[in-house]
Amino acid sequence: MGRRCSWRRRASVAACLGAALLLLCAAPRALRPAFESRALVSSWLGGEKRSPLQVLYDLDRAPRSPLAEVHRQRRDLLRRACSRHTRRQRLLRPEDLRHVLVDDTHGLLYCYVPKVACTNWKRVLLALSGRARGDPRSIPAHEAHAPGRLPSLADFSPAEINRRLRAYLAFLFVREPFERLASAYRNKFARPYSATFQRRYGTRIVRRLRPRADPDALARGHDVRFAEFLAYLLDPRTRRDEPFNEHWERAHALCHPCRLRYDVVGKFETLAEDAAFVLGLVGASGLRFPAPPRPKAVPARDQAARLFQDISPFYQRRLFDLYKMDFLLFNYSAPAYLRLR
Repeated sequence: MGRRCSWRRRASVAACLGAALLLLCAAPRALRPAFESRALVSSWLGGEKRSPLQVLYDLDRAPRSPLAEVHRQRRDLLRRACSRHTRRQRLLRPEDLRHVLVDDTHGLLYCYVPKVACTNWKRVLLALSGRARGDPRSIPAHEAHAPGRLPSLADFSPAEINRRLRAYLAFLFVREPFERLASAYRNKFARPYSATFQRRYGTRIVRRLRPRADPDALARGHDVRFAEFLAYLLDPRTRRDEPFNEHWERAHALCHPCRLRYDVVGKFETLAEDAAFVLGLVGASGLRFPAPPRPKAVPARDQAARLFQDISPFYQRRLFDLYKMDFLLFNYSAPAYLRLR
């Protein structure tokens, strides 16, 4: 390898999980041997196949395909953005890894971000790991999201966490932050089948932000306006009372990309190509990633623009500041429809 890790670089990947864990080198993982833990690897591939991380390593050494080059650039951009925009960070605890799902059969770590095709990725992981049979598209959404169906990295001991961080391919999928936020609002507050969610969060929003609310709204929380939803997110009491719900929590706060090394950063905007790239690394190119529903009449960008058009520039700026780190880390530009100046 010919490259020695400094203490600072070693500490940035796994020492972030606490002093009890092994210290891992934070140099790009594609430059590290994929078989650092031979016993672990042989348990999930029988030592007969290359791991997805080794396949990626081989791709990086060979003349790259255009798609492989795109993913190398995304890794580099993320690493540079982390270096530029993050300073002191608290130590991660194992429970902070609850969103990182584990496929020991294929050597995968997937950090799921709600509203970024995570239901379909969970379906695919269930099919890959043998926990569900048949076409991933046939797996009901409630089964994909059922607690315990897929193990989380947080379920393992510190030593086992580190072994997987060393040997497995880690990936996540992200989305333009305000389109994701608009999607979360529409899905959870503007549709009738989210009644349970509306009673939990909608009633709280109405009670806090709507003077003289009628009894039906106070009881059901079914008619929360987008401006009220944004005011709730910006209210300091919201995060003081409890963490953000995962549907509007920032992607970097769910997946900690500046503390954990991600080998593939997929994007919702190029979902089909990026999903095929990951499945190719796994050696499951014959497995079809579920296609999204038929295209909507109004593109997601236009839907977000319509929701934000009545939000004042002052609140647009405050909200952009709240989600700014996701824009910076994942190389998204501020939407043109915002009035930030």
